[in-house]
Amino acid sequence: MSLRLSTVILPHVRWHEGGRSAWQRAEQLGFHTAFTYDHLSWRSFRDGPWFGAVPTLTAAAAITDRLRLGTLVTSPNFRHPVTLAKELISLDDISGGRITLGIGAGGTGFDATALGQDPWTPRERADRFAEFVPLLDRLLTEDSVSFEGTHYSAHEARNIPGCVQRPRLPFAVAATGPRGLRLAARHGQAWVTTGDPKLYENGTPEQSVEALRGQTEKLAEACAAVGRDARELDRILLTGFTPDRARPLESLDAFVDFAGRHAELGFTEIVIHWPIPDSDFAADEKVFEQIAMEAPAQLD
Repeated sequence: MSLRLSTVILPHVRWHEGGRSAWQRAEQLGFHTAFTYDHLSWRSFRDGPWFGAVPTLTAAAAITDRLRLGTLVTSPNFRHPVTLAKELISLDDISGGRITLGIGAGGTGFDATALGQDPWTPRERADRFAEFVPLLDRLLTEDSVSFEGTHYSAHEARNIPGCVQRPRLPFAVAATGPRGLRLAARHGQAWVTTGDPKLYENGTPEQSVEALRGQTEKLAEACAAVGRDARELDRILLTGFTPDRARPLESLDAFVDFAGRHAELGFTEIVIHWPIPDSDFAADEKVFEQIAMEAPAQLD
């Protein structure tokens, strides 16, 4: 399988002031998927414009034809499976079956407290995630669902006609811990990682590759434990959070070298951030577009 190249477009620009054109350009450049973050606000962008993921993807679906679209990632921090399922089925219908749901357990950022709650502990996040994903799976595949859980409930929740994609739209499960990896093995069509966050500040690219190798081995073990071939899952690397930082986007050769090293680990998709000036995702737009247009052929 050829290594796919995708992008993530942060929802920080008004639709008619550059937001629309970015999604159209992503399709023109040939990206496999254009994702967006599903947050209420995020890090250094908190005090500036930030728009909702589902409306943004709906608008993007209306102005593109071939480009896959998705979240990277949605979490239980401010989502409920019942309402999320209805939005996803609608979005999958509007897009003609081009939606991928990136989904993770969430973290301790602004999303974790925006609804007035205290941040959940790592165990609480894992407990909720373990209930959230299977329930969402059912809601997207069954016409009517009733469920009483510890954290989430559904009472005769109707989701007719279901997804355009059958049996449902694909899940790309972000996970590195054992419980999350088991969810990826059971319910995922893809697995997502950003690498080992402990290496971001002081680690080396070589250490990062080894950490990622270890993660892929743990994924294979989780798949084996449920009787699934790990090769059935796509493996997605969201870049920008490894010790390499923005260096892979400095030139076409630098990116091809970076992507090639990670393809050797079994990754099937590399996601790069759409350039944002004066941010951690600053990059030369001409080089970015050159990578989009020329790198996939070199990675065949």
